[in-house]
Amino acid sequence: MKKTIVLYSLAVAAGALLLQWLEYQFLVRSFSAEIYIAAIALTFTALGVWVGYRLTTRRTQGPPFEQNRQALDSLGISERECEVLELLAEGHSNREIADSLYVSPNTVKTHLASLYGKLEASRRTQAVQRARALRLIP
Repeated sequence: MKKTIVLYSLAVAAGALLLQWLEYQFLVRSFSAEIYIAAIALTFTALGVWVGYRLTTRRTQGPPFEQNRQALDSLGISERECEVLELLAEGHSNREIADSLYVSPNTVKTHLASLYGKLEASRRTQAVQRARALRLIP
């Protein structure tokens, strides 16, 4: 990161030196102000994009998610309840979950009530947090 900042500083200094070398007053008189402003804007835009690209961290992929089958078995969570839990974690409503799984909304409510009991949760967010902590869902 220090190297990027030093390179950016050198690029800005070189730009300032270039403007001085080309005799700033001569350029302003020879070319219209709009062209000069556009050249400066393009230069700083390009520098900003380059610095932004260099300073942003690239996310590295961690190991693939591995579901904790032992916790699923010990809690007694069925495959269907696991599917409901995954859709719940994605933020779907009961109706959307029902449509995705081709069941009625009442069936989804039954699955959710069962999940709440098994995960010792009283709300959707608690159930999702507990499931993630147990590595039941990604």
